[in-house]
Amino acid sequence: MKTSCSHSWNEIPLAQHPLRCQVLGQLRRNVALHNLSEAEWGDLEKILSVVEIAKDEALLTQGCSEMGQFFILEGLLKRVVTNKQGKEMTLRFAGEGAFETCYAAWSLGTRAPYSIMALSKATVAKCSMPVWKQFLDDHPAIKHDFEYQVMSHMSDIMAHTITLHLLDAAGRMARFQRKHPELIELLSKKELAQYLNIAPETLSRLLHHPND
Repeated sequence: MKTSCSHSWNEIPLAQHPLRCQVLGQLRRNVALHNLSEAEWGDLEKILSVVEIAKDEALLTQGCSEMGQFFILEGLLKRVVTNKQGKEMTLRFAGEGAFETCYAAWSLGTRAPYSIMALSKATVAKCSMPVWKQFLDDHPAIKHDFEYQVMSHMSDIMAHTITLHLLDAAGRMARFQRKHPELIELLSKKELAQYLNIAPETLSRLLHHPND
């Protein structure tokens, strides 16, 4: 299994970014950050850098010990786990205004249990996990809200995994359409079929003839 942690992207500190005001506006709409005070925004700006990543590039590689916190400004990411036989399973998608993290694994002292990949060209604001953890420790209210959201992500992933065993293809598709209608037009049929663990031909039939 690939465990390389090296990256080729160029990080620009948020405070020095030429589009700093635009980036701050995007961050203020992030689900994890919308309740920050002005003083807390000042502290956060000091620790974030902005990076652009190419489609199919990894922000985090499964098995890596160097982890980070990622706030999605533009684009779409996926969290994917690979077994020893090389088979991939997509755990979740995250788009603009959401975040990706390996907070739970880092807190437990383990290596990254999954990869975080870009499904399209993406821009994220990021910091290392030790720096993010210190920021949370300095701001207990933010930490409480953030940890709740991390647990919610884990609950959603567990529910999705159970769904793969309990529902047929039509049921899985209906559930996805109900819970994530905003993603239907953003995902390729290949990515959606992999997430739902159904054949691309079955997905095409469900999309075009949902009542058959």
